[in-house]
Amino acid sequence: MSKSCRVIIFTGDGKGKTTAALGMALRASGHGMRVKIIQFIKGDSSTGELAALCNLPGVDMVQTGLGFVPPNTSPKFEDHRRAVEDGLKLAENAIDSGEYALIILDEMCGAVALGLLDEKKALDIIASAKCDSCIVMTGRGATQAMIDLADTVTEMKAIKHGMDDCIPAQKGVEF
Repeated sequence: MSKSCRVIIFTGDGKGKTTAALGMALRASGHGMRVKIIQFIKGDSSTGELAALCNLPGVDMVQTGLGFVPPNTSPKFEDHRRAVEDGLKLAENAIDSGEYALIILDEMCGAVALGLLDEKKALDIIASAKCDSCIVMTGRGATQAMIDLADTVTEMKAIKHGMDDCIPAQKGVEF
């Protein structure tokens, strides 16, 4: 990996991993930089962030995920795995293209942790980056190998969450 390629991880069980990464996209867009965002698990095209990001100059976002992942014993699990693999191909193309200053791989850590994505394959793609860019991975369960590859890792820790008190996800806050 080129020394000029940054790797940042937002992980943990707390709220704010994707939000932190999208804040970086907002910042980069404001500086006129190109941004690629690939959502590996999320598949809801009606989220507020997707609507807003479509209006930001220089930001390309794609959802390859199919939403909530079923147990690995479910027949639908394989569909989710294929969708995540499609996302990894897009990530590899974005990294190899050199077009993007910031590449956000949203829920990549979670995809690996859930067994949807081969950790070595994913990390080999990131480690081979020769671009002058920053790669951000988000999601619960960042592995030690991911943490070792990154130069900056932030763990979001849940202290209290409204969902624990049966407060439903709120438009503009959680989606």
